[in-house]
Amino acid sequence: MRPDEFMKKYGFDKDDDEKDHSLRGNALDHARHLKRPHAGTPHDWEEWERYRQAHPDEIEPDAADKAD
Repeated sequence: MRPDEFMKKYGFDKDDDEKDHSLRGNALDHARHLKRPHAGTPHDWEEWERYRQAHPDEIEPDAADKAD
């Protein structure tokens, strides 16, 4: 029996429980939880406002958004 098979068989395989901290994992997490940007160019803010108007249900509420 290979070590990885042993780990899976007896429940020691923790790869699925660990959070992905790679650049790809962080980008996916950011894309799933859309929030108001903290900085950016005027073009970024215009794009954010257009997206917020078009897809209000996909954006997580932020304390700064509540003040608007």
